[in-house]
Amino acid sequence: MRTIRLADTDDAAPIAEIYSHFVLNTPISFESTAPDADEMARRIEDVLQRYPWLVCDSDGIVAGYAYASQHRVRFHYQWSVDVTVYVHGSFRRQGIARALYTALLAVIPLQGYVSAYAGITLPNPGSVGIHEAMGFVPVGVYRNVGYKLGAWHDVGWWQATLIEPPSKPTAPICLADVVRLPEWGEALEAGTRLLRLNL
Repeated sequence: MRTIRLADTDDAAPIAEIYSHFVLNTPISFESTAPDADEMARRIEDVLQRYPWLVCDSDGIVAGYAYASQHRVRFHYQWSVDVTVYVHGSFRRQGIARALYTALLAVIPLQGYVSAYAGITLPNPGSVGIHEAMGFVPVGVYRNVGYKLGAWHDVGWWQATLIEPPSKPTAPICLADVVRLPEWGEALEAGTRLLRLNL
């Protein structure tokens, strides 16, 4: 059975395994050293203080994950987040990225976030396709912004507006408060339903 659930530090090792492929073999991530399980556990704990980190659990195996993170440090960016999704090579083209994003993009507006941004190393038609299918629109390209694996790479940026920008926004609420809402379960179930459709 496949479900979408909140990540915890017990997921650090399989998440690190998924991510290491992209760090070591592709320009998708600009990191140079793949984080080990301990470092990934630290990152998960750090993200979960404010933002959701979701995993797709396939009969006890982490098939993919998606999370939101801080868009920029300065105070007045606080209503925007960056989002990312990664899927294990054995589980690609099974609707997992769409299911994870369906849940994630339903959760973060509950916190009061207005816009989500995704950076995509180009070319990457698969990633562009899933983001645009989820309602993201291109907003710009950083040309030759990173050098990896013997080549310079562009990074395109895509944006999704999650809620109507309020005229007088209040600070986003913390994740711990959101997980107690009935809408939290509904958001995870929306992603899980998509997983069932693709089985």
